[in-house]
Amino acid sequence: MAAYKDYYQILGVPRSADEKQVRAAFRKLAAKHHPDRNPNDPGAEDRFKEVNEAYTVLSDPEKRSVYDQYGHTGAPPPPPPGGGGRGRTVFTTAGGADAEEFSDFFRTLFGGSFGGGGVTFGDPMGGFGTTGRVTRSGRPGVEARRPPGAEATLEIDVADAYLGGVRTLRLNGTTLDVTLPAGVRDGARLRLRGQAPDGGDLILRIRHRPHPRYRLEGDTVHVRVDVPDHLAVLGGDVRVPTLDGDVEMRLPAGSQTGRRLRLRGRGWPRPDGTRGDAQAEVRVVVPTTVTDEQRELYERLRDLA
Repeated sequence: MAAYKDYYQILGVPRSADEKQVRAAFRKLAAKHHPDRNPNDPGAEDRFKEVNEAYTVLSDPEKRSVYDQYGHTGAPPPPPPGGGGRGRTVFTTAGGADAEEFSDFFRTLFGGSFGGGGVTFGDPMGGFGTTGRVTRSGRPGVEARRPPGAEATLEIDVADAYLGGVRTLRLNGTTLDVTLPAGVRDGARLRLRGQAPDGGDLILRIRHRPHPRYRLEGDTVHVRVDVPDHLAVLGGDVRVPTLDGDVEMRLPAGSQTGRRLRLRGRGWPRPDGTRGDAQAEVRVVVPTTVTDEQRELYERLRDLA
């Protein structure tokens, strides 16, 4: 078997690291070693591929389990009960690389059993790679010659793109469960191997649908906050919706429509693990109906103006 690779050491995380720690470490190292950021460093590409390979294994529970159990044995794991290939193929790549580019250690450990349902993200976060997963039924293995590919568009709203998760597609009679990474960008492309009508690769383009509440500009998430007139005059606490749930903010007295409140770190995820900001835009609203008492108070305010 090829020389053992310590994927935990490559990412700089303990063996007990959870998914969040693994993802954060990958994003930091991917940003540091991405070839586009190191044009004069001939070794950057190899380091990036190594980080990519480590994340591909540790970010996927199935492959991580295989690695932890059989990585030191010097031989590939035994086939699943019943013989033959796996009934369901799960494959994860990161950073836009193909599994064929991974090390001999990876290919020896996982063989071709993870190849057939591969999905590669070509800039899912508008910068450095992150990870996605596609699960499908079918024969594992990678075709030596690839037939012509095709393209399709998957529309999701901003909130769903932020959260990520599974989307089920039906193509050519085959059901695909595509796991979108959290924070997938508008315009990101996912390559689903062998899923085009002629058996080639299907390029799935992500498009963000307009959302009634949120609007994304770069890393900044814009949201509108309706504020009653008395609160705008006197100031006080307001609840601001964010992609992570409502938060409470202090509204300064005398706030006008159009005033913007910044929520640091509540915006869109960045490739380096940080996040942009959210901008809450105030819209002062007045009641459409008032009680007799309220009308009297408004009249008194009018007379005092």
